[in-house]
Amino acid sequence: MTNISEHDSPILVTGAAGAVGAIGRNVTSMLLAQGHHVRAMVRREDARADDLRRLGAEVVVGDLTDLASVHRAVESCKRIYFGMSVSAAYLEATVNMAVVARHHGVEAVVNMSQMTVSQMSITETTDSPQHKLHWLAEQALSWSGLPMVTIRPTVFLEGFFQVLAAAGVRDRDALVLPLGDGRTAPISAVDVARAVAVVLDDPAPHIGRIYNLTGKESADLVHFANVFSEVLGRTITYRDAPVDAWTDKLREAGFPEHLLAHFAAMARLHQQGRYDRMTDDFTRLTGRVPTSMHEFVQAHATEFTRPTTAA
Repeated sequence: MTNISEHDSPILVTGAAGAVGAIGRNVTSMLLAQGHHVRAMVRREDARADDLRRLGAEVVVGDLTDLASVHRAVESCKRIYFGMSVSAAYLEATVNMAVVARHHGVEAVVNMSQMTVSQMSITETTDSPQHKLHWLAEQALSWSGLPMVTIRPTVFLEGFFQVLAAAGVRDRDALVLPLGDGRTAPISAVDVARAVAVVLDDPAPHIGRIYNLTGKESADLVHFANVFSEVLGRTITYRDAPVDAWTDKLREAGFPEHLLAHFAAMARLHQQGRYDRMTDDFTRLTGRVPTSMHEFVQAHATEFTRPTTAA
């Protein structure tokens, strides 16, 4: 670990409030635990911002699509973690960050991308508008000449298996996802944050590198349903949902169209076997083994279990 003093420039972490499995929130806490001064950028003042202050972060409120906000956030920072939730404004936010980071002469920017970008090119894309924005963002950051480190994780355990599938497991003993019989290697967002924190702690050896992060194993959803069954002590069955019907239910729940199009594209790519990928980048970066599905279900077992009612 690098030598840290109270006079070091703050490390900027965008998306620091986050939601379930938020990388920014975890990166903030990890860097603070290492003794770094962290400037946490959030979109609004709320309880999550107060929580970050209690952890010891300097909190700045702003919008990544607003240049003045980005200037306030970046000023005096030498290292930046740039991550943003799925959004139609993603490319605009990326270019804002790039021009401001160049203006302030930062020494390292860690960009959160997606592993599907590794299979994209000027002639190859996907049906996901977000994948295209990530690919374009990587091009723009490359052209910027900034000292970049690119992190490309595969699908998150927290996203598909906690946010989108927990209710079905809890209420119907069913792992309901539209992934067909495709194999996938989901990684925990906490593990992704660990990799980011390692890079930000000492970025120099990583400048110019791309890290493709996968979980511990690549398997189909029948296998993962069996893991749920083993951990929870009851039979959990995988039910392959039709993509359109699945996204219709998410639409009824209020998910925005841009995000739904992204989810639908990811589902179809899973069905085509495009998420059957494994790398050892996480272990080489952190010296740790990725969180397994068994460990993940064990850690979140209460969310997958119906509460007992008193007789």
